[in-house]
Amino acid sequence: MDDAVFEFFKALTDQPSPSGYEQPAQRVWRDYVAPHVDRVETDVMGSSWGVVEGPERPRVMLAGHVDEIGLMVRYIDDDGFLFFAPIGGVDAHLLPGQRVTVHGAAGPLLGVIGRKPIHLLETDERTKVSKVKDLFIDIGAADREAAEKLVSIGDPATFAVEMQRLQGDRIASRGLDDKMGSFVVAETLRRVAAHKAELNCTVYGVSTVQEEIGLRGAHTSAFGIAPDVGICVEVTFATDHPGADKKAIGDVRVGKGPTLSRGANINPRVFALLQETAREQGIDLQYEAAPRATGTDANAMQLSRGGVATALVEIPLRYMHTPGEVLSLTDVEQAVQLLVAFLLKIGPDSSWIPQ
Repeated sequence: MDDAVFEFFKALTDQPSPSGYEQPAQRVWRDYVAPHVDRVETDVMGSSWGVVEGPERPRVMLAGHVDEIGLMVRYIDDDGFLFFAPIGGVDAHLLPGQRVTVHGAAGPLLGVIGRKPIHLLETDERTKVSKVKDLFIDIGAADREAAEKLVSIGDPATFAVEMQRLQGDRIASRGLDDKMGSFVVAETLRRVAAHKAELNCTVYGVSTVQEEIGLRGAHTSAFGIAPDVGICVEVTFATDHPGADKKAIGDVRVGKGPTLSRGANINPRVFALLQETAREQGIDLQYEAAPRATGTDANAMQLSRGGVATALVEIPLRYMHTPGEVLSLTDVEQAVQLLVAFLLKIGPDSSWIPQ
């Protein structure tokens, strides 16, 4: 991954985008995609897409959600402390002591999530997870009046961390679930546009919203686009760290290539063509069993209108829904290569009907 592409990935990930508040990240996404595609659009939900035009059919929808988990200000007390509710699946174990950024009309504000110090906890409290309702954000305001000049009810907050490089090709950040997928969609659009003369389909690359609270952006954008084929780009649970139960979850490793999901959510012909494409490109694949709906944008796409032939390309991720998610840039790069090559293989004669 060259430096300019990495800087886009970092800029996208560092921008705040809790579910329902995605536009700071979407603006970065649209600016990157716009010079390379035939048009860029945004719907009333806030999902954005770029279109690389080929034949009207088949129409392929790539989807990666740009929203991240976060917090929302619910109440400001007389002393200026901000009480909050989670946006999406926030792990309450991790909240005390975290530094957060509150995104208000006055601009970003640094805050700290507070609770009683361990010295003042009762014995039984020390063995329990703090309830979210008992935690609060301290922005340093003297009182309610001072806080309300800076913060309003409903303002979102995100963990105050940015993307950083670890050893080798590994990175750590908040929000890789699933700004990574949104990034892969954007980069796939950029690269496939350079091969437009060879393209025998029309590609809609969508940066969806509100996945973390119910796959909402994928439902509406899939209905509007009416694709024949839909590929979701997501993260999946890496199980190559202490404490992971491979017997229950499977064996998925960071740095060993993208993962393909198998199960009822996945069209067997799309799956087979992705496998074939990976072999031709020399890309190692991993596999994940999905005996039910995957709980990703792939499920929303599959069930849109009369049905869509879907697949799910995933990147192994450690420590999902924490401020320190970890993945491999090589896995991400291979996902882009796989999707570009896949798009160049399909055309009007491709059939997705299971046999």
